[in-house]
Amino acid sequence: RQPVDHPEQYEAVICNGLFLYTPIEKFTNLKYIQLTSAGMDRVPLDYIHVHGITIHNARGVYSVPMAEFAICGVLQLYKQSRFFTDNQRQHRWEKHRGLLELCGKNVCIIGCGSVGTECAKRFSAFGCHVIGVDLHPCEDAAYEVVHSIGALLPTLACADVVVLTLPLTDETRHLIDRTALAAMKPGAILINIARGAIVDTDALIEALTTHLGGAVLDVFEEEPIDQTSPLWDLENVILTPHNSFVGDRNLERM
Repeated sequence: RQPVDHPEQYEAVICNGLFLYTPIEKFTNLKYIQLTSAGMDRVPLDYIHVHGITIHNARGVYSVPMAEFAICGVLQLYKQSRFFTDNQRQHRWEKHRGLLELCGKNVCIIGCGSVGTECAKRFSAFGCHVIGVDLHPCEDAAYEVVHSIGALLPTLACADVVVLTLPLTDETRHLIDRTALAAMKPGAILINIARGAIVDTDALIEALTTHLGGAVLDVFEEEPIDQTSPLWDLENVILTPHNSFVGDRNLERM
């Protein structure tokens, strides 16, 4: 998080948030960037393209642990893990008759890149019907069908689980706004392992207290999330600190 000394000497960098602390304009001889992140929203892409700098992200490195995290999150909500954990802590023997099955549920994955496709494979293995929504739709065996972003609202209306795995761009910022959240069916679960700003936080909080079944949130518009945010205390929210990418084989894949 410190500025780089003599940035003009470097022709190549391996980094994540480097240009947040040292302006890219100071790297006057830069030719190549290798990101350690899958997301590319923390680098000045316009400048990079204009100056002919080659850039690669860490596509595929974090997809497996993130997909496992998505499965884990929805199962925690469906199987009432918080209820049983609290009871165990209090040495209380009490059954819960409201558990749900993942098998047979409709899952909408918004963003059908590497992370989304690994999610699709795993939800399919649980017997789910997996539909994709992507900015650039194409046929993919991991999905029953992939729709364009124009079909977002009707697809959301049919989904029991919605997983966000798309990049943050001007086009996707607040894609999941009050209108999109209102389109989601009662009891639906929203999982965000993409970027926090894809979701309108205030609208999400409102939806979670009205018709949504719950949310699994690993990313937020502001990180760390404010201590006073209602999200901390909602019983139907699983909240983690931008941690879904962590896995014991990441270094091997990197």
